[in-house]
Amino acid sequence: MAGTLTLSAKATPFPFAAVAIASYTQKAEISYEESVTGVLLDLDGSKITSEDEAVKALAKAGGMADDSAKSTAYFILAGSLARATGVPDIVSVLDSLDDHLAYRTFLIGHDITGSDWIVWGALKGNLRVIGLLRNGLHKHLLRWSTHLESLGSTQAVLLGLTEAKASKARTNQKTAASFALGLEGAKEGEVVTRFPPEPSGYLHIGHAKAAILNQYFAQMYKGKLLIRFDDTNPAKERSEFEETILEDLALMGIQGDKVSHTSDYFDHLYDLAIQMIKSGNAYADDTEQAQMREERMDGIASKRRGATVDENLARLAEMKLGSEEGLRWCLRAKMSVDNPNKAMRDPVIYRCNLTPHHRTGDKWKVYPTYDFACPVIDSLEGVTHALRTNEYRDRNPQYHWMINALGIRPVHIWDFSRLNFIYTLLSKRKLHWFVDNGIVRGWDDPRFPTVRGIRRRGMTIEALRQFMLSQGPSQAIVSLEWDSIWALNKKIIDPVAPRFWAILKDKANRSVPVAINSGPTEAEVKAMPKHKKNPDVGEKQTVYSSSIIIEQDDALSFEDNEEITLMDWGNAIVRSKTTDESGFVTSLTMDLHLEGDFRKTKKKVTWLAAPTFSHALVDATLIDYDYLITKKKLEDDDDVKDFVTPVSEFREDALADANVRALNKGDTIQFERKGYYIFDGEVDGRREFIRIPDGKAASLASKAAPLQPTREKTTPAAEIVPKKMYEVDAIYEGLLPDTSSATRMYKVDSVYGA
Repeated sequence: MAGTLTLSAKATPFPFAAVAIASYTQKAEISYEESVTGVLLDLDGSKITSEDEAVKALAKAGGMADDSAKSTAYFILAGSLARATGVPDIVSVLDSLDDHLAYRTFLIGHDITGSDWIVWGALKGNLRVIGLLRNGLHKHLLRWSTHLESLGSTQAVLLGLTEAKASKARTNQKTAASFALGLEGAKEGEVVTRFPPEPSGYLHIGHAKAAILNQYFAQMYKGKLLIRFDDTNPAKERSEFEETILEDLALMGIQGDKVSHTSDYFDHLYDLAIQMIKSGNAYADDTEQAQMREERMDGIASKRRGATVDENLARLAEMKLGSEEGLRWCLRAKMSVDNPNKAMRDPVIYRCNLTPHHRTGDKWKVYPTYDFACPVIDSLEGVTHALRTNEYRDRNPQYHWMINALGIRPVHIWDFSRLNFIYTLLSKRKLHWFVDNGIVRGWDDPRFPTVRGIRRRGMTIEALRQFMLSQGPSQAIVSLEWDSIWALNKKIIDPVAPRFWAILKDKANRSVPVAINSGPTEAEVKAMPKHKKNPDVGEKQTVYSSSIIIEQDDALSFEDNEEITLMDWGNAIVRSKTTDESGFVTSLTMDLHLEGDFRKTKKKVTWLAAPTFSHALVDATLIDYDYLITKKKLEDDDDVKDFVTPVSEFREDALADANVRALNKGDTIQFERKGYYIFDGEVDGRREFIRIPDGKAASLASKAAPLQPTREKTTPAAEIVPKKMYEVDAIYEGLLPDTSSATRMYKVDSVYGA
């Protein structure tokens, strides 16, 4: 590289354009130094301290096309966009760019220029812009932006930035712009990676990391990604799993250049097994499994290790037939008896299985093991770099031994750490146990760590991808908390999730009716924004009435004559409260006090107009989940049955805002004062909403520990500690539509907010 770009990883706003073009052109190495303010580009003896000038210099050094007249305008636009905070101004710029890109691939000409990078960097650095783009209203601009961000050079530099932010102990950290340090001998256009799942279950979050990293490196080096199903165990595998794995990969934006199966090579693999026997590198063994395991641990040679070639070939032939005699035998590689690495002690490479195969039927009775088939097919299919978790590290010498013994093309192995989460099982066998015993409803259960499970619980693909790439090439084996990935997910959904209200029912399956004195004599309907900071999300209809309902917990907390705020309406004063013999509130009356100052009230509560013949609410169920197991990490000798969480699903009945009728399954929303939810469909006339964790400790803590009772059976209300309401910050910020028509409601343009 000709130069060095030095900057702080904590710079605000971060100069995304400068680092992206440095990575794209390969004309400057990126160096992170926390003491640096702004950017410092040292290029061919010149020192540049402006991001705009750095982008122009790197574009010129990289031989990128230029149109000075047009590019100047884009650099000015990028500067104003980076500083913009008002939604109308931002939307106006986005509309203009979207129209411009409707029939163009790039901003200027037919190739990427410095103008593309400076505008992309401005978009990337403005969180409000990112939220607006996710609405899908600027599809051409989003397509252009997504293309630039998906480039291998861009992904590399974003990953390097994440690492730099995480490395607090290191200063002057240098990040290679190509992030090629992990792939030995990698050449652009020649790299071939592969993702080889076994079709014996659904993809889980650990598989997602492997798939995303394989795609990442294939794209970065302009190479190929192969998808290969390791279907060598017919007792566990089904076509159903293959179909769902491909669907889940597509859901994550991963599509292989080729899809194949280990079973495509069964004939060839069998021929290679014969070759192994003839070359003295394999032998048939009928030692009992327990004894074989003991001999391998103790470094004792099998009594069959010295059998002749003809004896071994005859026994392999019986295995192929699946005869009674053949079923006694397996085929082992003759590697070593007492190698310190026990993975090298004559592993099994072929074994019998009479279960019909889901693709080849009953043609085969003998199947290769993964340890034999994987290196062979990697070599045959042209894989240059086999990426796999470092739990296989002891078996890497075995992988290379197979290739050397057969004299086939070598393959590089690249290790990365396995993804582990606390209170989470990734073992397919143990996940199968939960499904088979009916503890969960299926592989897409929101409590499951499968891709379908976490998607159903509200995880976005964008958050999943960003999180996996942020893990990068780390070799550390740790059990991660779930907070980071859910917090990242919240940042993605918060700017675009519409806001609605839901009122929980109490133990008696009721809400608390409230009579509003001086309220509207007839129900009034007003258009309100679905998102108080982002009007582009759209509008909802809010009904105002002299009869409303609130939640029991809110009602219990009110003092006589206390002034409270009815959110999206105004202040009201509690005038009377009636209770039943158990201490529960059965009704309230309030006086509207619209001239009251919402900033002086301690309680801001949600409410809904009481249902009438013309105004119906929606029966809803709000669902939350606990972890499936009560132990953070199960040990090998732990029996999963001993650590199953007794109750891991929590359902609450509620009445929801009528606006939720327009939702489609899978839509993400926020029920204000309750959290984020994903609409999971309708069951028996009730709409079900699954709570999405927000990354906060309280929402992710295991609920398995005994809880202190709050209001069970007939506990007197007087003994109940009132629930504390959080104080609502300003939310409207002048973004609401004009509501100057005659009404008894407060004027929206003066409301509290965010």
